[in-house]
Amino acid sequence: MAFPERFSNLPEYAFPRLRGLLDHHQPGGDLIAMTIGEPRHPMPPFVADVLNDAIGGFARYPANNGTMELLAAISGWIKRRYGVEIEQDRLMALNGTREGLFNAAVALSPEVKNGKKPIILTPNPFYQVYAIGALTAGAEPMFVPATAATGYLPDYAGLPADVLDRVTVAYLCSPGNPQGAVADTAYWASLLALAEKHDFRVFADECYAEIYRDTPPVGVLEVAAQVGADPERVLSFHSLSKRSNLPGLRSGFVAGGRESIKAIRLLRAYAGAPLPEPLQAVSAAVWADEAHVAESRALYQNKYAIADEILGGLNAYTPPEAGFFLWLPVADGEAAALKLWRETGVRVLPGAYLSRDVGGENPGAGYIRVALVASEDETRRGLTLLRDCLYA
Repeated sequence: MAFPERFSNLPEYAFPRLRGLLDHHQPGGDLIAMTIGEPRHPMPPFVADVLNDAIGGFARYPANNGTMELLAAISGWIKRRYGVEIEQDRLMALNGTREGLFNAAVALSPEVKNGKKPIILTPNPFYQVYAIGALTAGAEPMFVPATAATGYLPDYAGLPADVLDRVTVAYLCSPGNPQGAVADTAYWASLLALAEKHDFRVFADECYAEIYRDTPPVGVLEVAAQVGADPERVLSFHSLSKRSNLPGLRSGFVAGGRESIKAIRLLRAYAGAPLPEPLQAVSAAVWADEAHVAESRALYQNKYAIADEILGGLNAYTPPEAGFFLWLPVADGEAAALKLWRETGVRVLPGAYLSRDVGGENPGAGYIRVALVASEDETRRGLTLLRDCLYA
């Protein structure tokens, strides 16, 4: 039986691949899991009460685009956070932002551009759904290095004009996964100008926007408003998984131009899975509350300080601006992850599992990704073991 050729060259997904690397070896100590970006801070204390009050909604089909209450809460949060007015018809609730990042490419990337197969740009390394969205939409994914030389953000403007003229979508994650780099106002403005010049859309994955050291990262929606960008060129994706420590809620949203959101809503109506209404009620309450976000952010800021203390004396260490990952250079990511596991029990992810070979080079091969999601005590133990094992 034949399978789709467009998916035939996909590497094994990162975490099964990691299990294949590590699990047939005994750990060198008690397990300290620092691989997956699954927040382990307390979820908001009111979630259970809101869910209980809304439990009857499981007996009904949910609102496809989001309830009025949820969309109003999202719109209110965008106004508070970015100072931008976004009407409800420019929003859609998502069953997790991975769904939205995928379906937006399918809904909005045309089959042909300027008579040629379209290109969808993604940073390299990257969140893996970007490439799958491109392939499913019939586009060619182009992996653009996001390395120390480029400030860990992709230099899309440096691509040849004939390539840019084929681009339909450019993905960008800011704050970045895995490097923690933040696109500033100038970067966003330049990317939006590039999108206008070459007629493509910008998909801004901003799921880590509420986890930062000192200054809130600028968002694409506020920069787009400042420079007068066409709203149809910009889609912003946000999530409650990282902001509110609710990865199991599978709740996020996409904001964009009316016509873009209309197209995504139409695809959802035919083939999507809207968020159950009790979970929409929880989401509305969570977007409306900031106290739990500030408390969680303070915990991450403490862990930034721990990382700076333990690793700050190493030339290999670049403090992340935001997000909750460390991107640490090593000679070989797989070898380092295996050594660390066998000698200490600390489990990290090889950087190559988050990136692709381009021209014989993989920009993640010489890195490991370390998630700062555990308690402060466990984070301190894990980073100390990591430093002594890999950098002594």
